[in-house]
Amino acid sequence: CRDDSCNRGGVNMRLKDKLDRLKEGFKSKAPQDAQEIMHRATKNLKNSGIMDHVVKVGDKAPDFTLKNTEGQDLGLHTLLSDGPVVLIFYRGKWWPYCNLELEALEEVAVQFKEKGAILVAVSPQLVTYNKAMKEEKNLSFEILSDPGNQIAEKYGIKYEMPEDLIKVYKQFGLKVDEHNGDDSWTLPMPARLIIDPKGIIRYAEINPDYTERPEPEDTMAALKEINWVGFVQHKSGKIHWPEW
Repeated sequence: CRDDSCNRGGVNMRLKDKLDRLKEGFKSKAPQDAQEIMHRATKNLKNSGIMDHVVKVGDKAPDFTLKNTEGQDLGLHTLLSDGPVVLIFYRGKWWPYCNLELEALEEVAVQFKEKGAILVAVSPQLVTYNKAMKEEKNLSFEILSDPGNQIAEKYGIKYEMPEDLIKVYKQFGLKVDEHNGDDSWTLPMPARLIIDPKGIIRYAEINPDYTERPEPEDTMAALKEINWVGFVQHKSGKIHWPEW
C-alpha cells in the first residue's frame, strides 16, 4: 500500500480505517511465512517487558538536541519555550504505517497550532531521508534525526530487531540500515506524547504493535482536557504561555 490506495476514502477517513486497509492489503500479498515471522516478532516484543520501562505520564521528558531537515540543531527545551509539544516517534519513510500516521497528523496540524501546541516528529533515519519525507508528504512540522535511536532509548522505546525479521525486511527491500546510517537494526516503538512547557509528560500513547496508532483527534482531545496550570487562553482559543 505504497500508493494512494489507502487514501481513496478521502481525508475524512479515520486513521484506523486506513491502517486496517493497509494491513489487509499486506495480508493478501505477503508470503505466509513472512507474515508469521512479523507477527511473532510483535508478540515477542509485547511480552518482552519493554513496556515496563517506557516513559509514562508524570515523568520528566528527557531533553534532547537533534538535527532537523535543514541540518540545524533543534532542542526540546527550545520548542517547549513556545508551548506544549506533541512528540511523535516513528520508524522512517520506508514504512507505510508511519507515513499514514504523519499524513493524518498533517491534516490537523493547523488545529494543534491554533491551540498553541507544536508538532514534532523524531526518526532514526538520516537527515537526508527525513528531508525527503517532509518534502514528499508536504509536512509543515519539524522532523528530527535520532542517530542510533539514542533519544528513543532514553524514552525507553528502542528495541533491536530479531535476525529472522531482519531477513524478512531485506527480502522486502526495506533497507533500514541504509536509511538509519548504521547496521544496528534498531527501531523505536511508535509513540505519541504531549509534553508541557515544564517538560512533564501529560499524555503518552506507546504501542509495540506498529499497526496501531492513536487517532489525531484523540490526541487533540487529550490536549484540550489537560488542566494547564498557569496558561492564559485568549478568545481565539490559542494557549499563550507565561515565562516559567
